[in-house]
Amino acid sequence: MAELRPLGDDLPHESRALAQALRELFEGLHVSVRRYAARRHRDPGTFSRYLNGTRLPPWQVIMDLFTDLAEHCGTAVTTEAIEFVRGLYGSAVDASSSPKHAVELLEQQLADADRVSRRSSVRGDVLGDALLDRTHRIADLEVRLNQLEADRKAERERADQLAATHPDTSQLLEERDALQQEVARLGAELRSAKEQRAAAEARCDLLERQLEAVERPVAALPTAVPQNMPKILIVDDQVDNLLAMTAVLATLDQELVTVTSGREALKALLDHDDFAVIIMDVQMPEMDGYETAAHIKRRPRTRDVPIIFLTAMGADPEHSARGYAAGAVDYISKPFDPWAMRAKVAVFTAIHLERRAGGIC
Repeated sequence: MAELRPLGDDLPHESRALAQALRELFEGLHVSVRRYAARRHRDPGTFSRYLNGTRLPPWQVIMDLFTDLAEHCGTAVTTEAIEFVRGLYGSAVDASSSPKHAVELLEQQLADADRVSRRSSVRGDVLGDALLDRTHRIADLEVRLNQLEADRKAERERADQLAATHPDTSQLLEERDALQQEVARLGAELRSAKEQRAAAEARCDLLERQLEAVERPVAALPTAVPQNMPKILIVDDQVDNLLAMTAVLATLDQELVTVTSGREALKALLDHDDFAVIIMDVQMPEMDGYETAAHIKRRPRTRDVPIIFLTAMGADPEHSARGYAAGAVDYISKPFDPWAMRAKVAVFTAIHLERRAGGIC
């Protein structure tokens, strides 16, 4: 630990508490900062600043520490320990929230979406080439089969001789059928890759607009008469979370409708019109966020209202994929950055006003 400097006196209380917890986790590994950074392919200077409290690490860095410590000690990390550090992390995020931090968060999301788009594009090109090759092979087989059939019809008296001359007719038919099945499979994969790329491109465009909203907050929303501003629906079974979200979004000067269950959310959408966006917790009793979203998307009146899922389950690709499949336009892990959340809501509000002005809503 000689590489680590003492914690500075000017550190915020929340950052100091998180840094001390991370140091205790790191000391249990009994390795140097440089060696651990090399193990995880990270910059040692940046990792040292995480441990010194001068820079807030991504949550994945902390989860990697938990994983490596469990492997080193041979025992699993308790849920209580993870939740304790998660609470410290959330407090540090709230204390250090700034436009710069929000920009970093959104830029990371933009990079992830761009990576998915590029991978989907490459996959689409490969599938397209394979599909074209199989199509050409099928066309060649069809020509050969048609020629054989023509020969058989023109010279019926020589049918036995032709069968002996071309014993591979049935084999050609089997090969053609197999290729047709492969073409159908490749076509389905190609369509899936194109859809994934289109979704990733749309997410890239949305994240770029959100970055602009963070960097130029005054210009995030077009000017409009306050009473004509659309509403925001917030759904969470924890009252404390509703109060925190209300405090974060109060500066947008929009009416906030808060409910504590999925059923109340569906009722609110019947009782009120003109919602720009729905922010919904995933984990709720009776009817969770995914089921509530499915009901919303089945109703013609509400199916176009964008949904942002908010969850404490982390940024696991399986969870986010399920959220997007349920109809969400965004999937955010707790603790969230207030600047980033305001930027996302501001962009969806701007899109709603643009659609309304164009007569789409």
